[in-house]
Amino acid sequence: MNNFEIVALILLVLSLFTISFPLGKYISKIFLKEINWVEKSQNFISHLLKIDLNEPMTAKTYLKNILLFSLICFLFVFSILFFQHLLPLNPQNFPGLSWDLAFNTAVSFMTNTNWQAYSGESAMSYFSQMIALGGQNFISAAVGLSALVALARSFMQHENKNIGNFYDDLTRSILYILLPISFVFALFLVSEGVVQNFLPYIKVTSLAGIEQLLPMGPAASQIAIKQLGTNGGGFFGVNSAHPFENPTALSNFFQTLAILIIPGAVVIAFGEIVKRKKEAITIFSVMSVLLAFGLAIALYSEYTHNPLLQTSLNLEGKETRLGVMASAVWTVFTTAASNGSVNAMISSQNPLTGAVAMFNMMLGEIVFGGVGSGLYGMILFILLTVFIAGLMVGRTPEYLGKKIEAKEMKLVLLAILIPNLAVLIGTALALTNPTALKSLLHSGPHGFSEILYAFTSGANNNGSAFGGLTANTVFYNVWIGIAMLLGRFGVMIPILLIADNLSAKKIIPKSVGTLETSSPLFAFLTLAVILIVGGLTFFPALSLGPILEHLLMIQGRQF
Repeated sequence: MNNFEIVALILLVLSLFTISFPLGKYISKIFLKEINWVEKSQNFISHLLKIDLNEPMTAKTYLKNILLFSLICFLFVFSILFFQHLLPLNPQNFPGLSWDLAFNTAVSFMTNTNWQAYSGESAMSYFSQMIALGGQNFISAAVGLSALVALARSFMQHENKNIGNFYDDLTRSILYILLPISFVFALFLVSEGVVQNFLPYIKVTSLAGIEQLLPMGPAASQIAIKQLGTNGGGFFGVNSAHPFENPTALSNFFQTLAILIIPGAVVIAFGEIVKRKKEAITIFSVMSVLLAFGLAIALYSEYTHNPLLQTSLNLEGKETRLGVMASAVWTVFTTAASNGSVNAMISSQNPLTGAVAMFNMMLGEIVFGGVGSGLYGMILFILLTVFIAGLMVGRTPEYLGKKIEAKEMKLVLLAILIPNLAVLIGTALALTNPTALKSLLHSGPHGFSEILYAFTSGANNNGSAFGGLTANTVFYNVWIGIAMLLGRFGVMIPILLIADNLSAKKIIPKSVGTLETSSPLFAFLTLAVILIVGGLTFFPALSLGPILEHLLMIQGRQF
């Protein structure tokens, strides 16, 4: 790494930490209802949809509304994509999507996964991009944030099962946070050269005399929310490697930063809402250590001599205008969050970088993770740590003043296991299906990694693609779609059932028997539990894929 790259990386990390704290305090004030500057807009939406935003809900009622609302969103997006050819703003006259691709894409954007088995500029009309996909970029992120806020309130309730109103939290998430920040960010992206128009595609002749078709469209508005909402769905097929999505080093810097600023801020907001700032700092520290660990391995991998390419700078599959460091950092950030956008071909990066990307997702999108969903995934591991530590030292397992009992632990384990099972079972099904194996571009451990990565990305609601796998088939569209549903609701449902249990419990004051959950020791224990659970579950699979490929690469073998 040269001095410029080192300075850029330091600025990126410092910017993340600097922005997270004030933004987190702002977010907490929104859900504590200390900020109401767009209350009239909320009231208008409430009146229009005939919804009472002030009606209190129990966690189970909150969950039922999330599930019903998500089903409506799925049907809405599926209908637009399937009947795309009949709808306006389709200057390229793209046909409607097949049922399996429409199913996969509708599930993908409804679950905040944004896995794309298609190339946007050759499959999606402007109407589909804006109304169906762009709309879900806001809504799916807001649903995840709402679920987290509901969980936070359950810790504050003293034998009172009311945890707020889903539709109030949903509209606040969009109107106060996602929409205004995305609007400003979209203007910045336009100033950097990201396209934002409704023109038909333009035919041009290059300096070499070759005729090219340049895709157009309202890209900047979708790129802004895809990064800020940890969505990741690209307007163009090659995502943020496309110069119309990510034209400059400055746009790349701020898009990389945008991936983690709201997930980071949400951790601080959680501490403000539950009035336990030290616990928030502990969580933030654990996430930061995991992020730094991944960055160190990825950068080491990309700057280490590659015996196959006879170079220590592997530029294959990367944009030369961005370089090695920016590509490796993006890969770690996008898989640390459940963002899934890419600015380089992950399949072309060195094997250990691919291993870091997979392991980040396999942990359950908890290294900052998705907007809202990342933190409630981390809280699952915290509750598991509290329970284990309490049993080890003979103390009553408690977190934020609430007893953690067998019923909560069953739900915790269920939420941790469901995405893991979706990854491993989905991969096994693909490896034993001759039709699915025909979609592979590579053989050996690299081919195994292509399948493992696809189901890891889907089941953990990340959406990034390893590359090399032809995923637009009925098998992958259906099974990855099922994995995405399990990854989203197999975690969210247990989380809100935990919230229902916690809200009915008394708040227990701290005593000498209370385990301190804001200490460095507890942070270390949490890290150990995360790595042990992740390691025991996925180390065999990683050994057969990127780790084995790395060892064979050292010997000069490739696949």
